[in-house]
Amino acid sequence: MSGFFYNKDIELQELEPGKNYRKVLAHGGNMMLVEVYFENGGVGAVHTHPHEQATYCIEGEFEFTIENETKTIKAGDTIYFSPNIKHGCKVLTPKGKLLDIFTPQREDFIKQ
Repeated sequence: MSGFFYNKDIELQELEPGKNYRKVLAHGGNMMLVEVYFENGGVGAVHTHPHEQATYCIEGEFEFTIENETKTIKAGDTIYFSPNIKHGCKVLTPKGKLLDIFTPQREDFIKQ
């Protein structure tokens, strides 16, 4: 399904009050793009999912853990996550923004 997704029309979803938000950008078929915003102290809890994921750091600095390995990334860096791998992050700067790409798309992120 092709289409245009205008940022101004996309709802900002609060994940953790005052800390984490997301916007589900382009999605359809087998791919999805999601912007994730972090405020000071924001954490992406350790989790797994059956989707392949790539994360591009747009702004800020983050500490990411993949399985038992922890590394710091900053704007311009990218991470790839295999399906079902344990991962999570925390923002190290006052603000941060990530672009997550999922395949297949995360149906659980799409509001009905």
